[in-house]
Amino acid sequence: MVAIVSSPRPPHSVSAQHSMHRPSFIAEGLRSTGSAFRRQPPAALITALAITVIYTVFSVAQWNRMDTPSWDLGIFTQLAKAYAGFDAPIVPIKGDGFNLLGDHFHPLLVLLGPAYAFFPSGLTLLVLQNILIGASVLVIARLGIRRLGTITGTCLGAAYGLSWGLQTAVAAQFHEIAFAILLLALALEAMIDRRVRAAVVWAGLLVFVKEDLGLTVAAIGLVIAWRYRDRIGLWLAAWGLGWMLLSVAVILPLLNSGGQYDYSDRIDVRGMLADPVGALVTIFSASAKYETVWLLLLAGGFLFLRSPLTLIMVPTLAWRFVAENPVYWGTEWHYSAVLMPVLFAALIDAIDTSRRSERRWMRAADAAVVPAVTVVALLLLPSQPLAALADPETYRQSERWETAQRLMDQLPAGATVETGVVLMPYLVPHTEVFWLGSENPPPDFLIVDNQDWSWGTTHPEDAVAHAEETYPGESYELVFQDDGYQVVRRIG
Repeated sequence: MVAIVSSPRPPHSVSAQHSMHRPSFIAEGLRSTGSAFRRQPPAALITALAITVIYTVFSVAQWNRMDTPSWDLGIFTQLAKAYAGFDAPIVPIKGDGFNLLGDHFHPLLVLLGPAYAFFPSGLTLLVLQNILIGASVLVIARLGIRRLGTITGTCLGAAYGLSWGLQTAVAAQFHEIAFAILLLALALEAMIDRRVRAAVVWAGLLVFVKEDLGLTVAAIGLVIAWRYRDRIGLWLAAWGLGWMLLSVAVILPLLNSGGQYDYSDRIDVRGMLADPVGALVTIFSASAKYETVWLLLLAGGFLFLRSPLTLIMVPTLAWRFVAENPVYWGTEWHYSAVLMPVLFAALIDAIDTSRRSERRWMRAADAAVVPAVTVVALLLLPSQPLAALADPETYRQSERWETAQRLMDQLPAGATVETGVVLMPYLVPHTEVFWLGSENPPPDFLIVDNQDWSWGTTHPEDAVAHAEETYPGESYELVFQDDGYQVVRRIG
């Protein structure tokens, strides 16, 4: 009898065995993300998601109405487009060949590149900003829940998410401070939890969001050094001041087409030193500044002043109120957004400290303050941007949406286009956009929109004549005219 012996299967190599049992990086990342979400307080997650959805509904409606309050969305969309293509952040809207890193120091915005690469649209930036705000709501809400309880923490998280500073920032569309809001929330949370090293890391990244935030980083460092008697706070303060000076004195002028820091004149230091009394009168004379301070006091229920974290707000308020530009003084635009996480973290810290006070009235302060802060946030809603969500007209698409789409279909990919502010973010993904107020090379196409506020009180009646007058020696022909739009094309 012949024994038939089956040949054994060759053993798997060690590398093969490891490849079979080693989880993929993607699966491991998804499990880690899922685990991180499961560790979050459900109330904080729900609050953050609700705020994100509310702001996204607002932004999508604003986008569909073709409501463009400034040229900034077009500028940052061009920056994101450049980063998505692994290019330097050249932004023609600011000027031919203009490097946006010579305007403000915000290298962290390179993170916009991957998001734009997948979803090439100006709307992507609006949604991303809302996600970052929602993430900061999660941080503030979970901090409040851990420190003060579920109901109190959730109310404060919602009040923060609906705060006037965040609403005006969303209405002003995308700005670099979207990243600062989340970084500040994380740094302040770590400070209150006495995770000083983590606070230093989160705060240290702020210098790469915008140059003036170096002052805020310095303030955070000094508060850490004072409150926790930790020398690392002094190093953080030096880091913040160092990067601010380096960016303003060296990096920005080096990358700026004019070889200067474009915003050096917003504060007249020489004038203030020459006439300090007059400077003080000017600082305390504008009603818009009092309105800003009053709304901050109301939003924080006054009690936030008891926390040393309040000092972190001082640099931002100081440069804004000292500046000669009235735009910085009031509650509009995005300038107060970075104050909101500081204010609410300080309020949580103040309430937490008050509960441990030997004075009974201080221990009970949150019983009145938290409902008051929540009510104030709700009472302010009718006068804030989100009030528009109650108006059915908010959700109506622009009557000129279809016309604008047909207009853009006339423009070949990669063409240079000069236009006003309104169409900028819609044109950027497929064309190279110039703003009509800059000194530009002759564009392939020029758009005259009689409803674009960029033209001021009057607009050109004849787009061909306007184009040929603006660019002598060039010839243009009309290729599209409808619904207040005129598009001319360069001949030859």
